[in-house]
Amino acid sequence: MKRSIVLVGMMGAGKSAVGAELARRLGVPHLDTDAEIARAAAATIPEIFARDGEDFFRARETEVLGRVLRGPPAVVSTGGGAWMRPENRVLVAGAGVSVWLDCPLALLWHRVRHKPTRPLLQTQDPLGTLTRLLEERAPTYALAEVIIPVREGDSIETTASRVLEAVRAHQAAPAISPAQEP
Repeated sequence: MKRSIVLVGMMGAGKSAVGAELARRLGVPHLDTDAEIARAAAATIPEIFARDGEDFFRARETEVLGRVLRGPPAVVSTGGGAWMRPENRVLVAGAGVSVWLDCPLALLWHRVRHKPTRPLLQTQDPLGTLTRLLEERAPTYALAEVIIPVREGDSIETTASRVLEAVRAHQAAPAISPAQEP
């Protein structure tokens, strides 16, 4: 593996679980940016949000992403908001292939609705918040080089297989320069 595989998408899309399976299959490290931030801060993500705010967290997220991408190739699972920052997309483009785990709203809600570890959903209307976040973020997630639709009933192993197949096909495809486009 010459470049990192960087998983992006909404909270609950399966980035951490699929990332761990991909790393196991490829024999490379799995790095979860949220876990790296929490470890460095000696605090949970909800504690960091409550204590320091989202802007502080996002700045640390960019620092951690840059650090892990400067290391040897790995599978990197990012937080749901990481891909929203243009500087993070530039970092990923320079060192890896971006993969959007495109998960439908109903499945996301099923996965996250009872998890108090999701600070952005600690609102009066968490489903409405999740819906709004997905609507706002989907066009930016769609900038990823590879898009994998996540389907209800797919196992972690099935999704990981689909990611590997798509990444390999993407890396094997010849680059098309603007002059060659039809």
